[in-house]
Amino acid sequence: MSSTLPFWILKNSARNSIATLQGGRRLYSRCASNRNKARWRLFSQVPGTGKISVPCSDVALQKAYRHTSTEEDDFQLQLNPQQVNEVLRAGELAHKTLGLVSGVPNSVLRFESNQLAANSPVEDRRGIASCLQTNGLMFGIFDGHGGHACAQAVSERLFYYVAVSLMSQQTLEQMEGAMESMKPLLPILHWLKHPGDSIYKDVTSVHLDHLRVYWQELLDLHMEMGLNIKEALMHSFQRLDSDISLEVQAPLEDEMTRNLSLQVAFSGATACMAHVDGVHLHVANAGDCRAILGVQEDNGMWSCLPLTCDHNAWNPAELSRLKREHPESEDRTVIVDHRLLGVLMPCRAFGDVQLKWSKDLQHSVLERGFDTEALNIYQFTPPHYYTPPYLTAEPEVTYHRLRPQDKFLVLASDGLWDVLGNEEVVRLVVEHLAEVGQHKPDLAQRPSKLGLMQSLLLQRKDQGRHTADQNAATRLIRHAIGTNEYGEMELERLTAMLTLPEDLARMYRDDITVTVVYFNADSIDAYYKGG
Repeated sequence: MSSTLPFWILKNSARNSIATLQGGRRLYSRCASNRNKARWRLFSQVPGTGKISVPCSDVALQKAYRHTSTEEDDFQLQLNPQQVNEVLRAGELAHKTLGLVSGVPNSVLRFESNQLAANSPVEDRRGIASCLQTNGLMFGIFDGHGGHACAQAVSERLFYYVAVSLMSQQTLEQMEGAMESMKPLLPILHWLKHPGDSIYKDVTSVHLDHLRVYWQELLDLHMEMGLNIKEALMHSFQRLDSDISLEVQAPLEDEMTRNLSLQVAFSGATACMAHVDGVHLHVANAGDCRAILGVQEDNGMWSCLPLTCDHNAWNPAELSRLKREHPESEDRTVIVDHRLLGVLMPCRAFGDVQLKWSKDLQHSVLERGFDTEALNIYQFTPPHYYTPPYLTAEPEVTYHRLRPQDKFLVLASDGLWDVLGNEEVVRLVVEHLAEVGQHKPDLAQRPSKLGLMQSLLLQRKDQGRHTADQNAATRLIRHAIGTNEYGEMELERLTAMLTLPEDLARMYRDDITVTVVYFNADSIDAYYKGG
């Protein structure tokens, strides 16, 4: 989108698109924008034929008929710089970690996080917690689609599955003993959540029951020290996804729990999480969230080390995997228009049972008296749906042994990566550290491939236009939505993107959630020196 595009053009264009969407019968109301930001495509049914027509025009909306006002007198077209900062910083979260963990220097110095919504309600979630019965800090980004229910559930439950997987036999026995004698459980996690992050408090008892079944099965394995971290991550992702699928199939008396289970299973979420224990960094990814390391070499040069691969149709390995898992006759239909079965961008995700269950199972569950329209459950089976499951929550797990030159880790939803490249993100974090006085780039060094010198000149040019962000995640979000095609920050563009009413915002940007984790080089160095 051009940064000079007048607002009345944006508004009239959106209004026309919405009018188009409101006509006709739609089997699935989530569209995919031409900027690859929405996850689901809309198909319509040709009246009287039962045939599926071509996808609708590429306009991303919460729902085809969900439309709040875009009249000129209903929203303010301009925010002042202070209001821009207030909007951008509303979701900030920062925390400095303890210097010692179990008497050992902590490799994580601190973290900074932020989130900016485009959907209403926001479909991204984030999680940050420390393990209390085992060592380690966990950081997670969860990008929902088809609603926020699945991302919410995964953000609240996945860390518990990982923590339980890492517990020793003795700790698991203590957990089970407490349940049997109805005594308080050992604390499992210490959450570091933003005050605005919500919790499904009313259904935690159901989730605890299923977590207990999982640790009982681990007890039956008689592993004295528990799973290793890679095994724990692999098992936890897949076990939680299996539980999400089974919970909606089980008979539940409570209507609220039953409805929520359906919403969780029929929406979806990609996930990327990191587990840091000393110098041991593991990253598990399923979908198109991403994790990268910012690395500073001994000569002062900065580089980016990717820790994940996007699971989508542009990933040759992922495309090959899908073709191996399905008959050769489906080679041309398993990916259509760079989407799984023509409808979903990521090829791995939690939930989305309509791409995992058989048609018969979907019908039998939905025929149990659910008010699917009120619950926003979309009853849609893609064309060429022959050999499910087509979607998996199995993660790819990457191990990296931290070094003193590994300075920070960035995890973010695809709303950031759609508009900023890996190296650009590293550059912006380095600039942020210089701006807040925590790292001084060596200007005597020759310019790196990240364009550090050019960015410093642009930074000087932009000084005074806004108060320096104290949170690196905020800086990344600011540049993601406010930088023009020349790499310059435009206050007018930034203001316009933040002023869009909620029914238009999703057409021009995605939810963005970012967490930046800073490592303690001295502590990491001490590990190698035996300190």
